[in-house]
Amino acid sequence: MSNLTTKTKINDPIQRASKIKCLICDLDGVMTDGSIYMSQSGFDLKVLNALDGVGINMLIKNDIKFAILTTSEISSITHHLERFGVICYTGLSDKLPSYYHLKEELQLDDEAIAYCGDDLPDLCVMSRVGLSIAVANAVVQVKEISHWQTKKEGGHGAVREVCEFILSAQNKLESTIEDYYRRTA
Repeated sequence: MSNLTTKTKINDPIQRASKIKCLICDLDGVMTDGSIYMSQSGFDLKVLNALDGVGINMLIKNDIKFAILTTSEISSITHHLERFGVICYTGLSDKLPSYYHLKEELQLDDEAIAYCGDDLPDLCVMSRVGLSIAVANAVVQVKEISHWQTKKEGGHGAVREVCEFILSAQNKLESTIEDYYRRTA
Protein backbone atom coordinates (compact mmCIF):
# COMPACT_ATOMS: atom_id res chain seq x y z
CA MET A 1 0.00 0.00 0.00
CA SER A 2 2.83 2.38 0.81
CA ASN A 3 4.40 1.86 -2.62
CA LEU A 4 1.13 2.73 -4.31
CA THR A 5 0.90 5.97 -2.34
CA THR A 6 4.50 6.84 -3.18
CA LYS A 7 3.92 6.12 -6.86
CA THR A 8 0.80 8.30 -6.88
CA LYS A 9 2.74 11.20 -5.36
CA ILE A 10 5.58 10.80 -7.85
CA ASN A 11 3.12 10.83 -10.75
CA ASP A 12 1.24 13.85 -9.41
CA PRO A 13 1.97 16.76 -11.79
CA ILE A 14 1.37 19.37 -9.07
CA GLN A 15 3.92 17.71 -6.81
CA ARG A 16 6.36 17.53 -9.73
CA ALA A 17 5.76 21.21 -10.59
CA SER A 18 6.44 22.24 -7.00
CA LYS A 19 10.09 21.18 -7.45
CA ILE A 20 10.80 22.95 -10.75
CA LYS A 21 13.72 25.39 -10.95
CA CYS A 22 13.99 25.53 -14.75
CA LEU A 23 11.40 25.33 -17.53
CA ILE A 24 12.64 24.37 -20.99
CA CYS A 25 10.42 24.80 -24.03
CA ASP A 26 10.63 23.87 -27.66
CA LEU A 27 10.15 26.85 -29.98
CA ASP A 28 8.20 25.69 -33.05
CA GLY A 29 4.78 24.39 -32.06
CA VAL A 30 5.12 25.40 -28.40
CA MET A 31 6.12 29.07 -28.32
CA THR A 32 4.80 29.48 -31.87
CA ASP A 33 1.82 27.81 -33.51
CA GLY A 34 4.20 25.87 -35.74
CA SER A 35 3.41 27.92 -38.83
CA ILE A 36 6.27 29.23 -40.93
CA TYR A 37 5.62 32.37 -42.94
CA MET A 38 8.05 33.01 -45.77
CA SER A 39 8.89 36.55 -46.82
CA GLN A 40 9.51 37.40 -50.48
CA SER A 41 13.22 37.57 -49.69
CA GLY A 42 13.11 34.01 -48.33
CA PHE A 43 13.23 34.69 -44.59
CA ASP A 44 11.23 32.64 -42.09
CA LEU A 45 8.80 34.72 -40.07
CA LYS A 46 7.38 33.36 -36.82
CA VAL A 47 4.97 34.85 -34.33
CA LEU A 48 5.38 34.72 -30.55
CA ASN A 49 2.48 35.26 -28.15
CA ALA A 50 2.78 38.23 -25.77
CA LEU A 51 0.93 36.30 -23.05
CA ASP A 52 3.74 33.75 -23.09
CA GLY A 53 6.27 36.55 -22.70
CA VAL A 54 4.63 37.77 -19.51
CA GLY A 55 4.53 34.20 -18.20
CA ILE A 56 8.24 33.77 -18.86
CA ASN A 57 8.90 37.06 -17.08
CA MET A 58 6.84 35.83 -14.11
CA LEU A 59 9.01 32.71 -13.83
CA ILE A 60 12.28 34.61 -14.11
CA LYS A 61 11.17 37.08 -11.42
CA ASN A 62 10.63 34.06 -9.16
CA ASP A 63 14.15 32.74 -9.79
CA ILE A 64 12.97 29.96 -12.11
CA LYS A 65 15.18 29.72 -15.18
CA PHE A 66 13.68 29.57 -18.67
CA ALA A 67 15.41 27.97 -21.64
CA ILE A 68 14.67 27.05 -25.24
CA LEU A 69 15.94 23.97 -27.05
CA THR A 70 15.05 24.12 -30.74
CA THR A 71 16.03 22.60 -34.03
CA SER A 72 15.34 26.00 -35.64
CA GLU A 73 18.04 28.59 -36.27
CA ILE A 74 16.28 31.91 -35.69
CA SER A 75 18.65 34.60 -34.51
CA SER A 76 16.07 37.41 -34.37
CA ILE A 77 13.82 35.53 -31.94
CA THR A 78 16.65 34.20 -29.80
CA HIS A 79 18.29 37.63 -29.62
CA HIS A 80 14.97 39.07 -28.41
CA LEU A 81 14.50 36.32 -25.81
CA GLU A 82 18.09 36.43 -24.53
CA ARG A 83 17.62 40.12 -23.67
CA PHE A 84 15.02 38.99 -21.12
CA GLY A 85 17.22 36.33 -19.56
CA VAL A 86 16.10 33.33 -21.61
CA ILE A 87 18.80 30.72 -22.28
CA CYS A 88 18.66 29.69 -25.95
CA TYR A 89 20.05 26.63 -27.70
CA THR A 90 19.23 26.74 -31.41
CA GLY A 91 19.90 24.79 -34.58
CA LEU A 92 20.03 21.48 -32.73
CA SER A 93 19.95 18.19 -34.60
CA ASP A 94 19.81 16.38 -31.23
CA LYS A 95 18.47 18.15 -28.14
CA LEU A 96 19.94 15.76 -25.58
CA PRO A 97 23.56 17.05 -25.50
CA SER A 98 22.29 20.61 -24.98
CA TYR A 99 19.95 19.41 -22.25
CA TYR A 100 22.86 17.78 -20.42
CA HIS A 101 24.98 20.93 -20.88
CA LEU A 102 22.21 23.15 -19.48
CA LYS A 103 21.61 20.79 -16.57
CA GLU A 104 25.31 20.86 -15.70
CA GLU A 105 25.57 24.64 -16.17
CA LEU A 106 22.62 25.26 -13.82
CA GLN A 107 23.70 22.46 -11.46
CA LEU A 108 20.22 20.93 -11.45
CA ASP A 109 19.05 17.35 -11.43
CA ASP A 110 16.33 16.02 -13.74
CA GLU A 111 13.67 16.36 -11.04
CA ALA A 112 14.13 20.17 -10.95
CA ILE A 113 13.56 20.60 -14.69
CA ALA A 114 10.32 20.78 -16.68
CA TYR A 115 10.13 20.46 -20.45
CA CYS A 116 7.24 21.51 -22.68
CA GLY A 117 7.13 19.97 -26.14
CA ASP A 118 4.92 19.09 -29.06
CA ASP A 119 6.73 16.76 -31.46
CA LEU A 120 9.06 13.77 -31.80
CA PRO A 121 12.40 15.66 -31.38
CA ASP A 122 11.22 16.54 -27.84
CA LEU A 123 10.81 12.94 -26.65
CA CYS A 124 14.47 12.37 -25.69
CA VAL A 125 14.41 15.24 -23.18
CA MET A 126 10.79 14.79 -22.05
CA SER A 127 11.53 11.21 -21.01
CA ARG A 128 14.22 12.42 -18.58
CA VAL A 129 12.86 15.53 -16.84
CA GLY A 130 10.95 15.79 -13.59
CA LEU A 131 7.88 17.30 -15.27
CA SER A 132 7.12 16.68 -18.93
CA ILE A 133 4.37 18.77 -20.50
CA ALA A 134 2.58 18.45 -23.83
CA VAL A 135 0.80 21.36 -25.47
CA ALA A 136 -2.78 20.67 -26.60
CA ASN A 137 -1.74 20.30 -30.25
CA ALA A 138 1.14 17.88 -29.55
CA VAL A 139 1.51 14.60 -31.42
CA VAL A 140 0.15 11.54 -29.66
CA GLN A 141 3.60 10.16 -28.70
CA VAL A 142 4.40 13.36 -26.79
CA LYS A 143 1.02 13.32 -25.05
CA GLU A 144 1.53 9.68 -24.03
CA ILE A 145 4.73 10.37 -22.08
CA SER A 146 3.72 13.74 -20.62
CA HIS A 147 2.87 14.20 -16.96
CA TRP A 148 0.56 17.12 -17.77
CA GLN A 149 -1.09 18.67 -20.84
CA THR A 150 -2.08 22.25 -21.52
CA LYS A 151 -5.57 23.23 -22.59
CA LYS A 152 -4.13 25.84 -24.95
CA GLU A 153 -2.30 25.11 -28.17
CA GLY A 154 1.27 26.14 -28.84
CA GLY A 155 1.58 29.78 -29.89
CA HIS A 156 -1.75 30.61 -28.26
CA GLY A 157 -0.81 31.05 -24.62
CA ALA A 158 0.26 27.47 -23.79
CA VAL A 159 3.58 28.61 -22.33
CA ARG A 160 1.78 31.13 -20.10
CA GLU A 161 -0.49 28.32 -18.92
CA VAL A 162 2.59 26.22 -18.04
CA CYS A 163 4.26 29.14 -16.22
CA GLU A 164 1.14 29.77 -14.14
CA PHE A 165 0.79 26.04 -13.39
CA ILE A 166 4.34 25.89 -12.04
CA LEU A 167 3.97 29.09 -10.01
CA SER A 168 0.64 27.90 -8.61
CA ALA A 169 2.16 24.56 -7.56
CA GLN A 170 4.87 26.53 -5.73
CA ASN A 171 2.32 28.86 -4.09
CA LYS A 172 3.85 31.87 -5.88
CA LEU A 173 1.20 32.73 -8.47
CA GLU A 174 -1.01 34.99 -6.35
CA SER A 175 1.88 37.05 -4.97
CA THR A 176 3.34 37.37 -8.48
CA ILE A 177 0.04 38.69 -9.83
CA GLU A 178 -0.26 41.04 -6.84
CA ASP A 179 3.13 42.49 -7.79
CA TYR A 180 1.64 43.51 -11.15
CA TYR A 181 -1.19 45.35 -9.38
CA ARG A 182 1.33 47.25 -7.27
CA ARG A 183 3.33 48.25 -10.34
CA THR A 184 0.37 49.61 -12.25
CA ALA A 185 -1.50 51.25 -9.37
